[in-house]
Amino acid sequence: MNFVKVSAASPKVTVADVEYNYNQIIDLIDKAVEEDVKFIVFPELSLTSYTCADLFLNFSLIKTSEIYLDKLCNYSKNKDIVIVVGAPILVKDKLYNCGVSIFNGKILGIVPKSFLPNYSEFYEKRWFAEGIDIRDSYIDLSFQKNIPFGVDLIFKDNNINFFIEICEDLWVAIPPSSYASIAGANIIGNLSASNEIVGKASYRKDLIKNQSARTLSSYIYSSAGVHESTTDLLFSGDLLIAENGGILASGERFSRESQLITSCIDIEKLTFERMKNSSFTNTLKNVPKFREIEIGFKSLNFKTFNRFVDKHPFVPSNPKEIEERCEEIFAIQSSALAKRFEHTKSKKAVIGISGGLDSTLALLVVIRTFDMLGMDRKNIVTITMPGFGTTDRTYNNAVDLCKLLNCDFREINIVEASLQHFKDIGHDKDIHDVTYENVQARERTQILMDIANKEGGLLIGTGDLSELALGWCTYNGDHMSMYGVNGSIPKTLVKYLVRYVATHKMDEESKAVLLDILDTPISPELLPKGKNGDIVQKTEDVVGPYELHDFFLYHFIRSGAEKDKISFLAKEAFKNDYDEETIDKWLDKFITRFFTQQFKRSALPDGPKVGTVSLSPRGDLRMPSDASYNSFR
Repeated sequence: MNFVKVSAASPKVTVADVEYNYNQIIDLIDKAVEEDVKFIVFPELSLTSYTCADLFLNFSLIKTSEIYLDKLCNYSKNKDIVIVVGAPILVKDKLYNCGVSIFNGKILGIVPKSFLPNYSEFYEKRWFAEGIDIRDSYIDLSFQKNIPFGVDLIFKDNNINFFIEICEDLWVAIPPSSYASIAGANIIGNLSASNEIVGKASYRKDLIKNQSARTLSSYIYSSAGVHESTTDLLFSGDLLIAENGGILASGERFSRESQLITSCIDIEKLTFERMKNSSFTNTLKNVPKFREIEIGFKSLNFKTFNRFVDKHPFVPSNPKEIEERCEEIFAIQSSALAKRFEHTKSKKAVIGISGGLDSTLALLVVIRTFDMLGMDRKNIVTITMPGFGTTDRTYNNAVDLCKLLNCDFREINIVEASLQHFKDIGHDKDIHDVTYENVQARERTQILMDIANKEGGLLIGTGDLSELALGWCTYNGDHMSMYGVNGSIPKTLVKYLVRYVATHKMDEESKAVLLDILDTPISPELLPKGKNGDIVQKTEDVVGPYELHDFFLYHFIRSGAEKDKISFLAKEAFKNDYDEETIDKWLDKFITRFFTQQFKRSALPDGPKVGTVSLSPRGDLRMPSDASYNSFR
């Protein structure tokens, strides 16, 4: 599936006690090997400890460090893992603060620190030389000759490209990893010794997230821990693994024990992001050349997949961001609609209200827009159009909602018009096929369009992103409007937004109506209702659970994922909700419908893009309407 498991590690250390530090390091290596990790990144100068100060200028420390580098190489034999450890390296009378990459008994390469902090509490230039200009160089150690040395090394295994930078390198205006990522590096390892002061941890975390986003890479960050010298500073052992702007795993700061965190990096997703982002490779024209050092893993397989897979990737997962995210979404929808009203100089909105989720959300957007523009809500013409399948529950909710929100409410029953149309086209009213359903959908749209013309208003579309992905709409029926505000809102997010408004913005009476709409089964109500007046036609019984389809859509569009990978991720995310057979069944349905229904998306009305996924033919998805799904199933 193009995942690779990586680790960030922070061992207990004793300052300047190389043997002790070595033993702590190999204990963590053993744990990482047990977890099938392929890259483990240790902190800056972890073999000696970072806070040795002038002891770095003593040959005993330098030579002992080299001895234990040799031991570490021997220890790594027959272990299918790249070990990145920090050590001082003496080269031609200059001492360098280095990241040493070790694999299967030998050093693959040594990367010197490019930028040495020499301000505030840092004074590394007292001991070390900067390595920023060292390229295309080789050095000898007592136990290994001709070792690649420089800031131009990328460690490669098939589509995995690993680059090393050290602490301060991340904090400068253009980090070395920026150049390396353009040259192909997709995993960055940072060996760090970043001390703690109030507020620094959150800034550092943002820095790591942002660099992983800018470079479209994974970023493994490992910092020195609390057992470094506390003569003047304290280090916390901060551990983070980021990927394209998000944090996959983090450690416990200030832990007094050695720590190891792991996560699975999605290499294929990073590749997709780089393929799609045409600005990425054109960012810098004069990118320096890098040497590629082959690794040669025996296997990239792992027994345990420990990456969190969000069941609802469109829905905010951080409770602290809930209110802010909802407000932002409504602001995008309403501001876009306000611009359309200003442009057309329309004073009225027309919207069909069914008592279902989508029309409810669209109405809430229209309400917010009119309030924002200082327009009278009585100019919002809400129309409910009962048909053969309309139940008392949805009808009453539609009526109550429109009246509670103080809109112009109208009711137009479509039964007689539909029956007349059946006669006109020679269709038996007792045959409940697609014609039976679409006649009603198109009759409703005709009514809405004509009233919009009559009133000089805009017909507001209500269909959502999930319906567009599945083609679960009637072509030139509910598929069409004068402006669609929900076109890039998936069904799982529609529910979320309606619930947010219900619990945060409404009086108790309106809240009760919205919550009942949320609890109502999703249905177009185009087939006759049951004997007890209940909903018979339930959308998710026909096309499958929307939470699954939204998951499939996100990974298909947002990551370019293949079917097998989407299936694997879905089974991980929904392992407690659906069996594997059910997931595969609806995934097949999704792919089939997504391809066969593209013609509907090719003729979409205007509407704002809200999230990272849009199916507009003028924006994110330029797809042939007659493309085959055979290669994708």
